[in-house]
Order: sequence, then structure tokens, then C-alpha cells
Amino acid sequence: MSRDGEPPVNEDSRAEPGAAPAGDAGADFRAEVREALAGLAARLDREHERAAHREAVIDRLHAENQRLRRGELEAMLEPVRSALYRLHDQARRESERLSAPEQAEPPDPRQTALLLAAVADDVADALARLGVDRFTVEPGAPYDASRHRPVAVTPVDDPLRDGTVTGVGADGFEQGGKVLRKAAVSVGRLGGRPGGKDGGAPGEDGRAAGGNGSGSAAATGRPGGEGGTVNTGQTTNSG
Repeated sequence: MSRDGEPPVNEDSRAEPGAAPAGDAGADFRAEVREALAGLAARLDREHERAAHREAVIDRLHAENQRLRRGELEAMLEPVRSALYRLHDQARRESERLSAPEQAEPPDPRQTALLLAAVADDVADALARLGVDRFTVEPGAPYDASRHRPVAVTPVDDPLRDGTVTGVGADGFEQGGKVLRKAAVSVGRLGGRPGGKDGGAPGEDGRAAGGNGSGSAAATGRPGGEGGTVNTGQTTNSG
């Protein structure tokens, strides 16, 4: 008992003057938690919206990039289509002219040669618009393994013609200094055995047989003379 006959007082139940009851403190805490959760949910919603916006932007940019690439490809192929249109019209006209009933005489070989040369020039022009340039090789030029593809061996008696181009079967093509296709050539060889289907000798137009590129040979070293042979599918002398 306390002094003066007062009832006992529990020390733990004492509260500071003006302090809120325990029940009010719990309610405030729960309110703070609810407010924090509501703020977090709002932030998550905003992040989801930003993510969806970013995805939409990425999809739009990808679609625009695809359209640009298709447009560039179409623009790049346009010269090829134009050249093919010209070739089609030219071949059609010549076919109708040669098959006309009033055409009594056979076609002039010279006119046919000019027509085929014009067709080749149109194709080379279309390739040039794509950045691919044609390069030619003249008979008598030194053999260059980086630009020439030997398809035949031609025996020569003049030592100055040993290891030189004696005939051209096909022109070469390059792009930006890089050879895309080597020129098909026949190569002179001092005292060598003829190679190729017809001996590798140039025809009437100065071109070698086998110019279509089929069955092409690979060169090892310098064709002709010492230190190199040309593989033409047939046995050739090494000296």
C-alpha cells in the first residue's frame, strides 16, 4: 500500500502527461504503412507506363529501320532492273527482226557480234551502278595471280612471251580495289605442252577457249618458267 492509505499504483501503467493512448499510435502506424504502399504502387504504375512507352518507341524505330533498309535495297536494285528491261526489249526486237518472214538472208555475223557486245556492255553498266567495275586484260600483259585465273597453257617460242597472257576468255570484276572475279586467261609457256580443250591457243577473236569459267585451273606460283605450274586438268611439262 502507498502512504496515507492510497491504493497501490502500477509503475508500468503510468503515462506521460499529454501522451496519446496506445490504440491511437497503432492506427497512425497503419495509416503510414497504407500511405507508403499506395505511393509504391503509384511508382510501379508509372514505371510500367514508362516501360510500355519505351517498348512502343523501340518497335516504331525498328519498323522505320526495316522500311529504310527495304527502300535502300529497292534503290540499289533499280539499276539492275532497268538494265534487264533494256536487255529484254533489245533481245525481243532482235528476235522479231531475225524471225521476220521477209528476212531471206541469214543474219550478218558482224551485226550479231555487235548485238552481243552491246548486251555485255549493258550488264557491265548495271554492275557499275552497284559499285562493281569490269576490268579487261590485254594479250601480252604479264600474268598476275591476284587478278588472273589461268584456264589454258599456250606453248610459246619467244622467251619474252613466257609467263604472259596469250588469250582472254572472260573479263574480271572488282569492287573498291577487291577482285570479286578474276579474269580467265590462257598463259604462254616457253616450250610447254598445250593445255585446255583445244590446246589453249587463242581463237580468231584473240580469246582463249574455256572462257566460261567452268573447270578453271588454279595457279601455283608463276605460270611458265621455273617455280610454277598451271593445273589445267591435263599433264603439263614443268620445263
